[in-house]
Amino acid sequence: MSVTDLHIPFETEPSAPVLFAEVIIPLALPKNYTWSVPASLQSQIQPGVRVEVVLGRNKKYAGIVKKLHTVKPEFFETKDILNVLDAEPVLFPAQLELWEWIASYYMCSEGEVMAAALPSHFKLSSETVLVFNEEFGDDFSLLDNNEYLVGEALLLKKELRITEVQELLDAANVYPVIKRLIDKKVCFVWEALKEGYQPKKETYVILNPEYEDEDKLAELMNNWSRAPKQLELLLSYLHFVRTEGEVTKPALLKKSNASDAQLKGLVDKKVLWLEKRQVDRLRYLPRDINIDFELTPHQMEVWEQIKEQLKKKPVCLLQGVTSSGKTLVYIKLIEEFIRKGKQVLYLLPEIALTSQIIRRLQKHFGGYIGIYHSKFNQNERVEIWNKVKSGELSVVLGARSSLFLPFSKLGLIVVDEEHDTSYKQQDPAPRYNARDAAVYYASLFGAKVVLGSATPSVESYYNARMGKYGLATLLERFGGVLMPAINIIDTRKVVSPDKNKIIISPELQQAIQNAIQENHQVILFQNRRGYSPYQVCMTCGWIPHCRYCDVTLTFHKNTHKLHCHYCGTVYPQVHTCAACGNDKFSQRNFGTEKIEEQLEEMFPDARVARMDVDSVRGKQAHDTLIQQFEQHRIDILVGTQMVVKGLDFENVHLVGILDADSLLSFADFRVNERAFQLMEQVSGRAGRKDKQGQVWIQVMNTKHPVLNFVQLHDYPMFFDNELVGRRHFNYPPFTRFILLTFRHTVKEVAETAAKIFAGALKKDFGNYLSGPAEPIVNRIRNQYLMELSIKLPKEPGVLQQCRQQLLEQIAILHNDKRFRSVVIIIDVDAL
Repeated sequence: MSVTDLHIPFETEPSAPVLFAEVIIPLALPKNYTWSVPASLQSQIQPGVRVEVVLGRNKKYAGIVKKLHTVKPEFFETKDILNVLDAEPVLFPAQLELWEWIASYYMCSEGEVMAAALPSHFKLSSETVLVFNEEFGDDFSLLDNNEYLVGEALLLKKELRITEVQELLDAANVYPVIKRLIDKKVCFVWEALKEGYQPKKETYVILNPEYEDEDKLAELMNNWSRAPKQLELLLSYLHFVRTEGEVTKPALLKKSNASDAQLKGLVDKKVLWLEKRQVDRLRYLPRDINIDFELTPHQMEVWEQIKEQLKKKPVCLLQGVTSSGKTLVYIKLIEEFIRKGKQVLYLLPEIALTSQIIRRLQKHFGGYIGIYHSKFNQNERVEIWNKVKSGELSVVLGARSSLFLPFSKLGLIVVDEEHDTSYKQQDPAPRYNARDAAVYYASLFGAKVVLGSATPSVESYYNARMGKYGLATLLERFGGVLMPAINIIDTRKVVSPDKNKIIISPELQQAIQNAIQENHQVILFQNRRGYSPYQVCMTCGWIPHCRYCDVTLTFHKNTHKLHCHYCGTVYPQVHTCAACGNDKFSQRNFGTEKIEEQLEEMFPDARVARMDVDSVRGKQAHDTLIQQFEQHRIDILVGTQMVVKGLDFENVHLVGILDADSLLSFADFRVNERAFQLMEQVSGRAGRKDKQGQVWIQVMNTKHPVLNFVQLHDYPMFFDNELVGRRHFNYPPFTRFILLTFRHTVKEVAETAAKIFAGALKKDFGNYLSGPAEPIVNRIRNQYLMELSIKLPKEPGVLQQCRQQLLEQIAILHNDKRFRSVVIIIDVDAL
């Protein structure tokens, strides 16, 4: 046999396996898309990092890698990942698990969860870039003036961003010009990802190290012959450096009243140096734990109860009456977890509450604590995100969005005012409840959850009663102060001069007068903003409505306009009736603006303020108003739900609920629960320090059973009564409530789609369906609405089966061209 006949195998290096990445991008895709990972990026990629990908023809996205695998997708050819954007993950596996759970339970996509979870600057933006077409040449004779300017710039620079085109043409709307240039093939479009986050930098002033030697510094100053202003500035700098340590350029120039030129002179002489440094946008106090109070015997007992319960169960519900000192118990728990090296998330329902509680927590925990909510700008959010991820912040106080922060050592989540509906996201998806998601999130770390409220949600209290959660009760107010006395005013017996609804009855007016004379403060609650919820033509009864929504328009005296509170459209004030031409209108009902006006007339010497969405815009507006009230610079505060939620004002003696009927008459199975919670919470603002407070409730339906429970301050009795109705009609906590909403611009299309959808579900879920039916407000933003509700039994697997059916039926419905544009919204555990 010749050598040539021998087959000698050559040893070759095994080729690297082809790697694929499942990537979440901020789009509502029913399932995550898969990209292939080029060999050059395989050493850099890992779950949790951001990657640059292309979807479609050339649209770029920054996505998050969820998982890596070697299974090639069966039905499509993958595109390569273009770039890895991070050296280390921006979030941890626990956050990705939370996203997946929220997407599954609340029936949305992980892309929608990503859009809600990440600060915008992490998502990057796909910024359009115009690229010059070299084949076009340099003959611009057929272009108009604007086209010529952009064409000339492209010829020179080869690429222009939209922002550069806007500057060039000195115009905001440049898209018609760009479209014409593309049509004429002068340029084509490419998408470039733009990093939004920019670290903040400040210029620090530093003494040349040569002059750290005191002899050399003395010699320099003794031989100073010219530029006396520069010498003054140098002396100012030396003073500031000794008193403050480090000096920034703006602070030095301001405090020394010097000019830029004088500082530049010292820099040119190499006496001072300038150095740019990256700094935090938010200032933090020194890290310190200072617990300067002792718990009362009752608080100590409940603290021990909670700790005992958390040994057996992961969640404990603290039901403590208003002003019982629940926050002090939370502070002691937080201290325990910080000392163990754990992180704590303290959730609050409203941004309005964070300003008051942060001051209390900072006093005890200093720089260990940070705040996170939607009023921070995107750069600030990125910085807080990174501090949580690195473990630099041990305690985060925030609204529901803070649940998505990348904790690594989470030990405790406190959900204060856990009953509050603000924990539930409404629009857009994900429509998650932060309280329930917090329980799941904590389980990923083996962390504990404390839910706290004076008026717990029926679901949470039921879970505690059934033994799923631990239960601790704190039924005595701090300092032994009595619960406020509840006085009912029957407004049917009070005659208004204009036959309209009474705003402030004589009894309430006298009570306010007495409180002010005794130097006490007053809170008045009305759950309607604006001046007048609607106005009526006195001849024919015509009422102005929004042209896009099926609702009446609210008159706002502040703007002298009619506002739609659903779509935000603003209309000029109506002076003549559109139906009969009459010019006489009657203002019906009342909002916070009208109450404020009447109070100023009734009590001209009192300082009156208003707290609602219209009056507290801006990052610091809530805090400013709350501090003014705390400092007794306001006598009477009138407001919407914002004044109800957990605020602590020790000098408030009187609280008035001006229209309790509006709370008791909603067409909703939770109406009694909401009314009891609101009235009990708002009454809890009264008499929090040393004297029993007074609560006056103006109402027509004085026989309503909820009023009796409020007068007795008896939550367990209310709960037992409410549970009877919930069980009889098969509502939560005995079932899982899912609400489907169908939206379309044509009423008949929305109705037909809802009926077909309901028919398709009847076979498997017929016993659990209710509807479809029109909601009370059946048109919003020119979209007609139909609702279909499902009350699912709480059995394993039923929710997942229902989810598959719903998604399948949505796909089937959208494949019918008649219903392709019908929007279907799924709201799990809808409120």
